[in-house]
Amino acid sequence: MLAYKLAFKNLFGAGLRTWLNVSVLSIAFVIIVFYNGMLEGWNKQARRDTKEWEIASGQLWHALYDPYDAYSLQDAHAPVSTDVQKFVDKGDLTPVLVTQATAYPQGRMINVLLKGMDPAQKLVKIPTEKMLVKSDGIPAVVGKRMASSAGLKKGDNLLIRWRDRNGTFDAKEITIVDVFRCNVPAVDNNQLWLPLNVLQTMTGMTNEATLLVAGDTYNKKNIDKWVFKDETFLLKEIDDIIKTKKASSSVISILLLAIALLAIFDTQILSIFRRQKEIGTYIALGMTRSRVIRIFTIEGSTHSLLAIVLGMMWGAPLLGYFQKAGIPMPSVADAAGVAISDSIFPYYSMGLIMTSVLLIIISATIVSYFPTRKISKMKPTEALKGKLT
Repeated sequence: MLAYKLAFKNLFGAGLRTWLNVSVLSIAFVIIVFYNGMLEGWNKQARRDTKEWEIASGQLWHALYDPYDAYSLQDAHAPVSTDVQKFVDKGDLTPVLVTQATAYPQGRMINVLLKGMDPAQKLVKIPTEKMLVKSDGIPAVVGKRMASSAGLKKGDNLLIRWRDRNGTFDAKEITIVDVFRCNVPAVDNNQLWLPLNVLQTMTGMTNEATLLVAGDTYNKKNIDKWVFKDETFLLKEIDDIIKTKKASSSVISILLLAIALLAIFDTQILSIFRRQKEIGTYIALGMTRSRVIRIFTIEGSTHSLLAIVLGMMWGAPLLGYFQKAGIPMPSVADAAGVAISDSIFPYYSMGLIMTSVLLIIISATIVSYFPTRKISKMKPTEALKGKLT
C-alpha cells in the first residue's frame, strides 16, 4: 500500500508534466475508440442495409449465375418449378429475373440491367408496389443514383433495347413511376426494376428467373437447379473491406500510442535521473530494489488510468454526439461500390471500450517498467551522492 501512496504522491507532485502526458494519452484513447466505433457502425449499417434491400436472409442462384460476369446472364435462368413455386406462394421466396439492356436517356446510350421482381413481394425494401401504378409505358422504378446519372425523374419515359432468349433485339419505352433512395449500389447503380411477369414476356422467358431471394422462414437449402448462398457468402465483400479498414486502424492506433507512450518513457527516464538521491534513500532505509521499481512503474502506469478518466470526461459527450448525429460521408463515397449511407452512425460496444482500456493500461505499464530496470543496477552509496553507475 505504501508503494501506491508514494507513487500517487510523486505523480501529482510533478504537476504540469503529468497532466501533459495524461492529456496526450487521453486524446489517443478517444481517437482509437472513435475510429474503431465508426468502422463497427459502418459494418453494422452496411450489413443491415444490404440485407434489407438486396439479399434478405440469403439467395438461391442459378448454377450459371455470376454477378461479376455479364456474359453469364444469357444462360443463367431456369423455369420456376412446382416445388419452388410452393415456397414462392408462401412468401418464403421471391424470383428475380436479370437481363442486360441498353437505355437511351436524353440521346445518350448507357448499359443497364433489367431486373424483374413481383410487385407484391415483401422480402426486400425495393418499392415494387409502385409498379402497380397505371402508366403509359412499362412501369419501372429506379434508385436515386441511377436517376441522377441518367438525368431521370418520376414520370419520365425512357427508351430501352434488349435481346430476348433467341437473340432477337427489341425496344420499348418504359415509364419511371418512382425514384427510391437506397444505400446499396447493387440495387441502384445502372439498374431498372420492372414487374417480373412483364420482363418475362419481353424476354420470352416465361415463368423463369435468374435468382430467388429467400426470407427468414426458408430452410436455407439447395432446391432443384438453385444453389443457396447464405449471408456469410453474400456479405463477404463488406466483411473484407471492414477487415482491411481495421488493419489500417491498427496502424493508426500504434502511431498514436507510440507518440503518447514516448512522452511517458521520457518522463520516466528524466524522473529516475533527477531522483537518484531519493532512490538511494529508499534502498538505504531497507526498501528492496523490486519495491522501488514497483513504485516507479506504478507512477508511469497511473498516467494511463488518469488518461482514461480524463478521456471519458471529454470524450463521452463528443462520441455520444457523433453516435446520435452521425458522421457525414462525402458524395464520392458512392464510388466505393459498397453499401454506405450519407452518414455513418458509430457503434461503441462494451468489448471495444474494454479492449481499448486494456490496451492503454498494458502499454503504459510496459513502457513505464523498462526505464526503471536501471534502478536494479544502482549502488545505494553512489545514488545518495546523485551519481549514476
